[in-house]
Amino acid sequence: MKNLKINIDERMDNKFKSYPREIQLKLDHLRTLIFEVAHEEENILEIDETLKWGEPSYLVKKGSTVRMDWKKGKPDQYAMYFKCTSKLVETFKKIYPTTFHYEGNRALIFNLQETVPEQELKVCIKMALTYHHIKHLPLLGFKEK
Repeated sequence: MKNLKINIDERMDNKFKSYPREIQLKLDHLRTLIFEVAHEEENILEIDETLKWGEPSYLVKKGSTVRMDWKKGKPDQYAMYFKCTSKLVETFKKIYPTTFHYEGNRALIFNLQETVPEQELKVCIKMALTYHHIKHLPLLGFKEK
């Protein structure tokens, strides 16, 4: 496995600790999937974990930002957010019409009681982290296995 440089904003620890314990575990799982995808992608050599709009955010060169969060107003769900002006969520809806719950063109919504569909989510994360390499491809380069 290649050596991935992970730059973690010093504010991240306090941000994750600010969530209820159950939410910390759920968001940490999403975080792990993001880092796994970054490790697996040969073109990704560095990833930044920081706060954007007060939310944990993941940025790579030639990628589109991936964010995640939980809101007190919707305590039974958490979400992974993507740039709403990109083709990402629109494409996810085409290839995974019933796999995820969607919020417009910006988010995948997860219910606390549901199991996250890891393999499908990793495909979505990969598309986001490699977006500027694939945005010109039909279905962002998605191919059925």
